Amino acid sequence: MTISALNTDFYELTMMQGYFLSDNNPQVVFDMFYRTNPFNGGYVVFTGLNDLIAKLESLAFSSEDIDYLRSLGRFDERFIQYLACFRFTGNIHAMDEGSLVFPGEPLIRVESNLMEAQLIEGLLLNTINFQSLVATKACRMSLASGGGQIMEFGLRRAQGLDGALSATRAAFIGGASATSNTLAGKMYGIPVAGTMAHSWIMSFENELDSFREFARIYPNNCILLIDTYDTLGSGIENAIIVGKEMKAKGKTIGLRIDSGDLSYLSREIRKKLDDADLQECRIYVSNDLTEEIIETLVHDEVPIDSWGIGTHLVTGGIQSSLNGVYKLSARQLADGSFLPTMKISNSFEKATNPGIKQVWRFYDGEGSALADLIALEHETIGPGKDYTFYHPSNEADFFILKESRYATCQPLLNCKMQSGRRVGECPSLKAIQQHAKDVMEKFHRSYKRMINPHIYKVSLSKEMKTLKMRLTLEGRAKNQKSEG
Repeated sequence: MTISALNTDFYELTMMQGYFLSDNNPQVVFDMFYRTNPFNGGYVVFTGLNDLIAKLESLAFSSEDIDYLRSLGRFDERFIQYLACFRFTGNIHAMDEGSLVFPGEPLIRVESNLMEAQLIEGLLLNTINFQSLVATKACRMSLASGGGQIMEFGLRRAQGLDGALSATRAAFIGGASATSNTLAGKMYGIPVAGTMAHSWIMSFENELDSFREFARIYPNNCILLIDTYDTLGSGIENAIIVGKEMKAKGKTIGLRIDSGDLSYLSREIRKKLDDADLQECRIYVSNDLTEEIIETLVHDEVPIDSWGIGTHLVTGGIQSSLNGVYKLSARQLADGSFLPTMKISNSFEKATNPGIKQVWRFYDGEGSALADLIALEHETIGPGKDYTFYHPSNEADFFILKESRYATCQPLLNCKMQSGRRVGECPSLKAIQQHAKDVMEKFHRSYKRMINPHIYKVSLSKEMKTLKMRLTLEGRAKNQKSEG
């Protein structure tokens, strides 16, 4: 399926034409990174990469796209003909999808000519920012549940059909075990799940008949919604009647609550079920759940077995977006060498890191992550020596990681796309989800707590720090001279 290259901001096209007409199209390097953690948390689950690669491989302007651009009267015919044959031919270096990542470090490195790099900016950020936000939310909810079952039920609250599909994919990577979105189940191989709506129960003469009929039709997947009329009255009592009838046939039912005080109701329902010798009956809850609510209920040992989450999962809840950005870090000169570039800001913390970079993660002898180091790609990083880690924005802050403190280190950016084509096989969604779980285990729980998480250190190498300071001083001096 072709992805329309019109999925870009209009100013990317006007800049591209400017580069084209002025013959200014060198090879460049762009970095994608984000500035602050969402949800006042301590991390992000990097998600969307394999969707992005698939889109880049099929990115093109259709004949209808070309006709539309021509109709605007803004583009030279020579440039339009160039777009008619456009394909992305660049290289992508990126972290593995499902990785735990942190502010300021490059997650994706794009190497291509300037026009191609500009065109894909919006598509890249749209894909990575949204999916990483949702995956991070799902991960937080999964952690809050203490390993409980998280089910994504957000289709009706998601931001359009495309947003629903992307959110389901991301939520699964972040830790959801199933989805209510049937199309997403087909497309991504995610287990689908669902119970019933209140309308099922209301369509029968009475609640008990509705429960019995549902159990008859779905004896192996019978989850009864018990809060249509009176949760602790008719709801649980009728469910117990059906539960005993099904148990006599060797079957088990589940109960779902979608309203009210989930702590009180779940405790009362569990007691009634146990008293009725229905200990195997599981309790499912929904109703605008957040990770904070889940964590509180789990901490209070409320007997809940599964969590159905919609709105706050697929929309990000109080966090509307991830603040990922895409910045030029190097451009090729006539002699073939690359000139490091950076955005110089009045606020040092907003200045970008220049040059072609690699990110190294250091681990202790037990495999736990200690810190990340942003270095220039040509630097030789490896065990057997001490490293100085410089704070990315505080010029005087640094620490030394002694050789005796760490056991291994590994580069995080690897080639994922070469000359516009995917490198290697696309990992399955289940494999990406498992990678996210495995990576999460390598971080101390203090980095993952909901409130006031410990800040994981992302630092600059000595050479990276020196380059950044030099370009900052040179840039400011040059600007002052031109103003004078």
